[in-house]
Amino acid sequence: MRIFGFDISRGARPAEQKASAVGASLVMTPGRAVWSNRDYASFSKEAYQQNVVANRCIASIAEAVASVPLTVCRGETELVTSPIGDLLAQPNPAQGYSEYVTAVVGYLLISGNSYQEAVTATGAQVQELYSLRPDRMKIVPGADGMPQAYEYCVNGSRVIFDAYGEPAAIKHTRLFNPLNDWYGLAPVEAGAYAIDIHNAAMEYTQAYLGNSARPSGALVTKEKSDLSDEAFERLKAQLEDQHQGPRNAGRPMLLEGGLAWQAMGGSPKDAMLTEVKNSAARDICLAFGVPPMLIGIPGDNTYSNYSEARLAFWEDTVIPTLGLIVGEWNEWLAEPQGMEIKPDLDAIPAIVEKRQRLWDMVEKSSVLTINEKREAMGYDTIEGGEAMPMDTDPLAGLGPDEFNALAYGLDLETKGGRNG
Repeated sequence: MRIFGFDISRGARPAEQKASAVGASLVMTPGRAVWSNRDYASFSKEAYQQNVVANRCIASIAEAVASVPLTVCRGETELVTSPIGDLLAQPNPAQGYSEYVTAVVGYLLISGNSYQEAVTATGAQVQELYSLRPDRMKIVPGADGMPQAYEYCVNGSRVIFDAYGEPAAIKHTRLFNPLNDWYGLAPVEAGAYAIDIHNAAMEYTQAYLGNSARPSGALVTKEKSDLSDEAFERLKAQLEDQHQGPRNAGRPMLLEGGLAWQAMGGSPKDAMLTEVKNSAARDICLAFGVPPMLIGIPGDNTYSNYSEARLAFWEDTVIPTLGLIVGEWNEWLAEPQGMEIKPDLDAIPAIVEKRQRLWDMVEKSSVLTINEKREAMGYDTIEGGEAMPMDTDPLAGLGPDEFNALAYGLDLETKGGRNG
């Protein structure tokens, strides 16, 4: 990891950059690091590690974003090879493109923030990219209300990254947060209640199965009867050894001394546990923008079929997330070199069918010229393509004999029919 020396006491932007007129009022103590007030460790554990629905949503979005191929262009010319293309193909020695992008998007969805480090060499050429853990990063505000540095702390050590440079050492991508000036709001936080409900339902189910799949209850004695201490201890040991846990399921219990079993809890069916769990799962999917149908959640009829749900997933969630990441790369890495990174949306299978329907509509249109149709389909114009399709009459210029041949199937040489 490259260390960028920086004096956190200076608290100001470079002189050539303008500052916001209201920015300074946002910072009470410029130069002092500000921690995020969100518990990243809890989000990671309860959502990604312990909740199968949130895990699948995060993984689906990250893997889909990483699956879209990119091209690097200079103007309208696509570059076969370029330093930026090579950098993205192998961001660092430990990660390839897909693994790196999955980490960037995963951090963004779990914490609402994603930090990428640019390791530069002589001439400010970026040699490597690293995705840094959000819980280890702190923003150092400047006196003008903008970040002046980033402080990365791990194992008792800290590294200070200057917020300004060509290129900047750290690119901070964050999701919109209406109540925080420095850190983004994660979908995990928006869906926290649903995640807690789903986790609680799973824990209840596990405990229920671990208790021989029977509701809780109590052993009660008849009126005016009592258990001795010896009988109580013996009964307690019997319950723990012979009637608890899945391996003891169905084993009969021998009651003595006038004891009777009194059920005290309801079954999962009585508590409508399955519906509660599925409802929470749908809310989790809603927080991440993943159609429940795609991950097998029953009871969701929002989309008529799987193809429609997959198309909505790509258009409403994956492509906007991809646009956010690629836009940051362009501003950070490509534009200073006069280049542009473009995602190849034509390579996404989910939108091929929709595009085919659009092309069919364009092809059948009677109000577009031939060149307008070609441009709508992504092709270059051709000479003479300004004519309307209705202006191109295939029968124009035919003599009587040629017209009769086409109209009646006559052979021009024999003057007879096609079948002689």
